[in-house]
Amino acid sequence: MKRAILAGLLLATAPIAALSAQVWDATFARTQQGHSLGNPQAETKLITFVSYTCPHCAAFETEADALLRLNYVQPGKLNLEVRHVIRNPVDLAAALTTECGAEGKFWGNHRLMLSRQQQWLEKAIEAQPAQTARWTSGTMGSRMRAIASDLGFHEMMEPRGYTAAQLDQCLGDEAAMQDILAREAASKEQYAVTGTPSFALNGQLLAGVHNWAALRPRLNETTAP
Repeated sequence: MKRAILAGLLLATAPIAALSAQVWDATFARTQQGHSLGNPQAETKLITFVSYTCPHCAAFETEADALLRLNYVQPGKLNLEVRHVIRNPVDLAAALTTECGAEGKFWGNHRLMLSRQQQWLEKAIEAQPAQTARWTSGTMGSRMRAIASDLGFHEMMEPRGYTAAQLDQCLGDEAAMQDILAREAASKEQYAVTGTPSFALNGQLLAGVHNWAALRPRLNETTAP
């Protein structure tokens, strides 16, 4: 009798275990040139090219993120990848911040950086000459830490579990900087990205597609049954 009950419990929980293994919205990986989310075997693969100082990228994140994850990533139809576009030193400091810590932290860091862009980008635009001088002199680590400090990255990342010392360590990691820049260079060689956000769908850069309104019908065409 006890064995029968135990067997019944195992059978009852098997579908739940199987279902939990298919939480594609929580399935992430570091890729050769970026960060991916979703089913790695999905037939549709979307690469988004993002500059953190690009207001259009923040607008895309606000409009599209929840819909992408709910309707395309979680059902296993889409594998989403983010690749950095570094247009200026602030972009590099922001990228180092989002990549700080374990890979599992990236997507939350990425969304936070874009959702708070208006606040910290305003500080960058209004920066005083003494501040921007610190951003362009000294070691690369000191420059990145100065940018992060002046734009409030430390305070922004604290609720994500980062101490100031931990974030400063990431910002001063010159090997990580070179890795980000090398990955971006490889992406530029592979795809002729001329603006952000840009999108590559199944290996093809989508010309003239730079927002959710233009991207959504292309995704629907590709993911339709």
